[in-house]
Amino acid sequence: MKKINWYPPVILGLLALLVLTFGALVVSRSDQVQTVTSIENSHLKNSGQQTFEWKLVTTWPKNFPGLGSAPERFARNVAEMSNGRLKIKVFGAGELVPAMGVFGAVSSGAAQVGHGAAYYWKGKVPAAQFFTAVPFGLNAQEMNGWLHYGGGLELWEELYAPFDLIPMAGGSTGVQMAGWFNKEINSVEDLKGLKMRIPGLGGEVLNRAGGTAVTIPGGELYTALQTGVIDATEWVGPYNDLAFGFHQIAKYYYYPGWHEPGSVLEIIINKTAFEKLPQDLQAIVRTAARDANQDMLDEYTARNNRALKELVEEHGVELRKLPDEVIAHLKAINTGIMEKTAAEDPQFSRVYNAFKEFESQVIPYHRISEEAYYQTRDLGAH
Repeated sequence: MKKINWYPPVILGLLALLVLTFGALVVSRSDQVQTVTSIENSHLKNSGQQTFEWKLVTTWPKNFPGLGSAPERFARNVAEMSNGRLKIKVFGAGELVPAMGVFGAVSSGAAQVGHGAAYYWKGKVPAAQFFTAVPFGLNAQEMNGWLHYGGGLELWEELYAPFDLIPMAGGSTGVQMAGWFNKEINSVEDLKGLKMRIPGLGGEVLNRAGGTAVTIPGGELYTALQTGVIDATEWVGPYNDLAFGFHQIAKYYYYPGWHEPGSVLEIIINKTAFEKLPQDLQAIVRTAARDANQDMLDEYTARNNRALKELVEEHGVELRKLPDEVIAHLKAINTGIMEKTAAEDPQFSRVYNAFKEFESQVIPYHRISEEAYYQTRDLGAH
């Protein structure tokens, strides 16, 4: 009698049963997920929690290292912390509005948020320049202290209130470089006739020194310097300057960044749009701005070092220090400009006096703390 092999049918039957059981579990799990999602959506709807979609315009190329990554981080953090209730789409310079159109776009409500630098708007608000950088003024650490604990932010808010804007610190580059030059700067005479991209108060100083300051968006700088439209440009520092390739078209890289010792970037928000947000989303926006502000400084602190090393050691960049005679001359001009403008503009004067008051307190302390430590650290280093 032939023996029947029952194993294959039994195995097939068990497999079929297993598949049916697994399928039932998947369907059950799917139903549970849909039920939970429906409950969550119903809860959000019943609790009146709206969702918002904002546009963010910037003065930088999209995703540009440092400057351009800050608005992206800000938007991402807002979306995550709000669980998607506030989504912000970031537009680089020129994608929605021109680089120098950010202030107007956010003020009008065409966009709800902007990321740029306050000194770009000096034509509208001369005192706004204090909230990016003051030549020979506060460094990044000191600027953050003045803004957040020294009354600076409140003054900034007053300046922007007539434009339906709320300003927040949205990044810092730290001390910048003096810039890239195609002519040597050996004396004060070499500044005369120099055509340089340098915005803000630093640009006014250069004009008084006999040069010509121009404001050009970052995306146009390489071509302007390459074609001789300008003789020199400042941008930020090694990290960004390497990315732009300035070492390919300029001979000399000068320091220190006398004109921007602690440049603050800004996040500006349309006040009407901001006030439509519930309080928790308003808090999320402010928290995300503080995060972006510190994160940018951290990034520049880490990346400028490596970039400078590459520029000098791999690309043969000629690194030079501006002569003390030139620095002293520029500083004297800057003092004269500040005093004259303050005498003519009450708003400028109010901010200038508050700035000087904080400066008079923080500099003496930093002489015996930060500065003294740097000197201590350098002992025996050479």
